[in-house]
Amino acid sequence: MSTLIQPASGPSFDVARLDRLLEEHGIDVLVATSRHNVQYLLGGYRFFFFDVMEAIGLSRYLPVFVYRRGRPDEALYVGNRMEGFEHEHGRFWTPHVRTASWGTLDAIGAAIEHIAGLPGVRAIGIEPGFLPSDAAKTLADATAPARLVDATFTLERLRALKSAAELALVREASERVVAAMRAVFAACAPGMSKADVVGRLRGEEQQRDLVFEYCLIAAGRSHNRAPSPQRLEPGDVISLDSGGTYGGYIGDLSRMGILGEPDAELADLLAAVDEVQQAARAAIRPGALGGEIIAAGEAVVRRSPHAAVLDFTAHGIGLVSHEAPRLTEHGPVPYPATDAHRPLEAGMVISVETALQHPRRGYIKLEDTLAVTAAGSSAFGDGGRGWNRAGRRDDAP
Repeated sequence: MSTLIQPASGPSFDVARLDRLLEEHGIDVLVATSRHNVQYLLGGYRFFFFDVMEAIGLSRYLPVFVYRRGRPDEALYVGNRMEGFEHEHGRFWTPHVRTASWGTLDAIGAAIEHIAGLPGVRAIGIEPGFLPSDAAKTLADATAPARLVDATFTLERLRALKSAAELALVREASERVVAAMRAVFAACAPGMSKADVVGRLRGEEQQRDLVFEYCLIAAGRSHNRAPSPQRLEPGDVISLDSGGTYGGYIGDLSRMGILGEPDAELADLLAAVDEVQQAARAAIRPGALGGEIIAAGEAVVRRSPHAAVLDFTAHGIGLVSHEAPRLTEHGPVPYPATDAHRPLEAGMVISVETALQHPRRGYIKLEDTLAVTAAGSSAFGDGGRGWNRAGRRDDAP
């Protein structure tokens, strides 16, 4: 997103909710070091210089956010030396800011100095998957006997309920990704390579102020979804599964195109995929258990004549492509199904995806994004869910 982050006067996250979550998990001080959680805790700020890289000299960029439970007035942000320019523009709401680090050890060193001045620190919450080993060891040694505990789940619970502003970003990301896909389908022609199509999609997403993240593409009878020199031929089906971010939030959807007209079999195959989608979508409502979404989709899969080649899942989405609510432990990304038996809440966002890998007709997939609302759910970017014909814009749903 090209819009500059506006200076923040205070925390944009729910401070009381974070304090409650930290207390529930026995965490006195939070040390966040992942880019997505630091961005979230800083109200959307992300340092542009390291957007597409993280190595610098012999180390790496390590943003650090330190928060003592119940005391936002003691919060600290540790950034790279060049972020001093951002500090001059008032980008950080935290009362304490250090912008003198170049690598992992000096960044965590600044955090350690700050923690040393905080009383009663017995447990420090960290993100093990996003804290380099040298920084983790330095933090553990310097703050002993305080314990380092995993705060990943705590931060996921905090992010799981999106604000109205966050939901607006997810909606924009989703609608712009779908608009970009439909423009690409309209431009597809025999002779174009899969790599050509992905390149065009990248451009269409960038024109819509999206940060292009990825595109999985299948064409013809092949189930291989990597961009490649494979050429499109008349009659080919095309599956586009793309993620683009807007303001840091992901739009991740899948739509189908065809170079020609879909025959009755293709219409039936896409309808079989959509039947699974609609069953899962209908289960999304506040108060429903997360596992009900999975059960609804799997029930349709089991009775489908295409059950052997159908692949269905659903998962939370937001700043991260798979995040809370975690609905199943059997999805493509391994994690425990911590929300299978928890009620859904308004503000959660869920991606529902079904793929049919037909041996003759190719890879057919739909992926949709829905937000849980007080009244049920609301779909984002819901256009183009039918067969998108190459060579023309089809405005049908």
